[in-house]
Amino acid sequence: MAKNKRQKVKHYNRSFYSRETRVKRGIGIVVLVAAVLAAAWFAAPHVLDWATHTWYTVVKDRDLEAESASRAEAAASSAAASSAAASQAAASEPEPEKEKPLDGKAITGGSWAELDVTALTDEAAIRAAARQLKQQGADYALVTLKDAAGTVYYASGVANAAQSITESPVDAANIAAILREEGIIPAAQLAAFTDPVSVYTDRSMGVHYDGNSLWLDNVSAAKGGKAWMNPFAASAVQYIGDLIEEVQGMGYEQVVLTGVQFPNIITRKQDFGASGGKSREGRAAQLTADIAAWQTRFAGSVTLWVSYPDALCTAATDALGTTGTSLGMENLLVTSSTELDADSRAALEQAAADAGVQHVVVHDAAAFR
Repeated sequence: MAKNKRQKVKHYNRSFYSRETRVKRGIGIVVLVAAVLAAAWFAAPHVLDWATHTWYTVVKDRDLEAESASRAEAAASSAAASSAAASQAAASEPEPEKEKPLDGKAITGGSWAELDVTALTDEAAIRAAARQLKQQGADYALVTLKDAAGTVYYASGVANAAQSITESPVDAANIAAILREEGIIPAAQLAAFTDPVSVYTDRSMGVHYDGNSLWLDNVSAAKGGKAWMNPFAASAVQYIGDLIEEVQGMGYEQVVLTGVQFPNIITRKQDFGASGGKSREGRAAQLTADIAAWQTRFAGSVTLWVSYPDALCTAATDALGTTGTSLGMENLLVTSSTELDADSRAALEQAAADAGVQHVVVHDAAAFR
């Protein structure tokens, strides 16, 4: 009877995990891999540093710390050198020139021009006039603030000018300020003793007739006769000085005085309240004293000029008692109705220098317009 063969049984390993378990297992693997990678990422620089340091110090036998210090020192030296070079370059660059403030008292020897004060009514007109003068090369702008008719063109606060102020006074301070802004030196022109108006405000300033009435240079006012201020009167000299001080406070550090003279004639009816008014010598001495008084009063604060026409500078007259160059002024401005020839100009300038005049400027009338 045949034996029955034993049947072999095959065994199979089979997982019986649920789907949820498999998902959790997958997530765990992903997290583990991420953690390993992160650790490797953070550890890599340190591992590289260690490996590099070991390679150079053990294998190559180099002192990395000394080399690092050397490189740091070299970098610092380079930075310092760059900074020094930059500082040296900045120092070598020329600084921009600062515009120098205008010296209002300076005597430049430059050209003069006269402005019509009645046209200087607003800023635009003043600035336009100043720029025109600048284009023409003028250094000084002559602004008449008191003329030979006795009119004062600005709102003066001096008491004896009360009846002399024009109906439409200009802003003299603003005129001076704008002229300076435009690079022009403002010069105020004031008529001195040729003033037929102010003497009626203070009669002590006038030339008298028989000690009472004001003397007129013609028979009567109806015939054109005008009163005169008296160069011997202390009140008249004080009044002119007060006007100079007032305009200097408005920005005019250059002042030109015209009419520093006596009446053009000498008569027995003139009463100057002092001896000497009827002789040329006495007149010359008094005008010299008046000019000296003003120059002393304003020394250092005002550059004072005395102005005469050339006819009064070249010959002695009753108006001055001597030549206009001989009255002791420091600065003389000479005007001429016609252009002087070279010889006449040179002779006049030499006469002024011989008389001690420090600065003389000669201009023909056309140069002022």
